Amino acid sequence: MVDFVACPDEAVKAAEAICGPIVLTEITDRRGSAVWKATGPMGSVAIKAGCGEGAEITAREGSVLDQLSGYSVIIGRYNRGVWYVTPWLIGPSSWDLFKPVRNGGNGHAEALAGAVDLCQAVADLHAAGWVHADLQPAHGVHTEHGVRLLDLAWAWSPAFPPSPIFQGGITHLIAPELAAAVESGVRPVRATVESDAYALAGTLWTCVTGQWPLDYDAVGIGPGVGPGTRRAAIATGRIPLRPDEPWPTLQAVLRPVLREPARSRPTATELATALEEL
Repeated sequence: MVDFVACPDEAVKAAEAICGPIVLTEITDRRGSAVWKATGPMGSVAIKAGCGEGAEITAREGSVLDQLSGYSVIIGRYNRGVWYVTPWLIGPSSWDLFKPVRNGGNGHAEALAGAVDLCQAVADLHAAGWVHADLQPAHGVHTEHGVRLLDLAWAWSPAFPPSPIFQGGITHLIAPELAAAVESGVRPVRATVESDAYALAGTLWTCVTGQWPLDYDAVGIGPGVGPGTRRAAIATGRIPLRPDEPWPTLQAVLRPVLREPARSRPTATELATALEEL
């Protein structure tokens, strides 16, 4: 087992200035980026540190958070890379919020309200001129003050251009036109509000069913296929949606977002309105 990377002393000091003496809880450590929850007598914060290939991505995400309304961040450098400290968000992820539904129990009203809130958070981001570019079931946190979005490293706006190393986000939720752009080799790849809407609908579909939206088996794409081959297949727009329908009325709202071409795809605002009408 690989040891969890050490938290930068500079980040610990910044966290303690906010929380008092802290206890660190290891959360994730992958691809050069590590996250801790730092808890002290005056509150909790998240610490993220990036080194090697993760340094540039961590620095970019910190810069995005610094520019967004409703978010706060302290950014610094250390001898191995970049760190930032931001308030710890209290609340379930969208994935966790839908767990009772996936388990066949109650919780539909709470999940539906949460789905509307997630769509509205994405719509607000778009209205502010930003594209998230990597929406996933774990990237929305449902706090008492509304949904906050996580993992904004690939977000961009007209004043903050997209990263030249962006590869389209998680492959299973990439819109066909975005997959085609990645496979074309042209850089930088620009996610759009339309591709965000696709990933948003795919995120909710996954939260409902517990499965990625596309039926890979129907087109002979097995689990061992690499991301490039999978993206190329998604780019055709011909992979059908999975047939399972545990929540037919909600999935009927999501289906057009996942099937329509980008130019006629419902927006995040329209998706929020349609779900609210349920």
